[in-house]
Amino acid sequence: MTFEELLAEGEAVPVEGWDFSWFEGRATEERPPWGYSRLLGERMAAAAAGLDLQTGGGEVLAGIPKPPPVLAATEGWPPNVEVARKTLAPLGGEVVEAEHDAPLPFPDESFDLVSSRHPIANPWREIVRVLRPGGTFLSQQIGAGTVRELKEFFLGPQDYGGWTPDVLRVEAEAVGLRVERLEPAKLRMEFFDLAAVVHFLRKVIWIVPGFEVEKYRDRLAELHRMIEADGKFVAHSRRVLVEAVKPS
Repeated sequence: MTFEELLAEGEAVPVEGWDFSWFEGRATEERPPWGYSRLLGERMAAAAAGLDLQTGGGEVLAGIPKPPPVLAATEGWPPNVEVARKTLAPLGGEVVEAEHDAPLPFPDESFDLVSSRHPIANPWREIVRVLRPGGTFLSQQIGAGTVRELKEFFLGPQDYGGWTPDVLRVEAEAVGLRVERLEPAKLRMEFFDLAAVVHFLRKVIWIVPGFEVEKYRDRLAELHRMIEADGKFVAHSRRVLVEAVKPS
């Protein structure tokens, strides 16, 4: 495909939900060693009431084999809210529209499990508030400097403070959670054509904030030449598994 055809294809793919199946054959990402979906399924099966924060289109939560008697999720992007409601309806899941930085619309001590995969932000005080004593927060976080190779290709050198394991521990402990597991991972990513890069940057909007094809057309042309020459563009995602408990 030509440069223009790949741009057009990358721009045309819908970005609603959190399903990455379109990337099959176009890009790859190494998976974290801990198996978040398996952990989530085990924890949800043992819970009486579970809450998934910033659930996207509900695709990850929908993979649990056995939902708890009470299952709820939040999502802040309106197009994803409707996707999540349809996706989680078979599990009896209630999806509430709530911004990532807004108070959670649930009473105190409503859940014995709160989960979140790749949250935009961690509402720590709200997490503690809605957790029951002895309850668990389980999350796979996006680590500091994730996909920095792609980000810096477009934006130049960046400051990567933020979600390091040490920072996450301090924030969790500051609200009274007891951190029981904190595990980082660096994972190889490969993009095999320009359409995959364009779609990824449209879907994962915090990598290059305000990304638009016309705005970065020259850099995209250079990236296309690099992929044509090397067969791929290599980057690395960073993830941190967090498991913390609210003391009884």
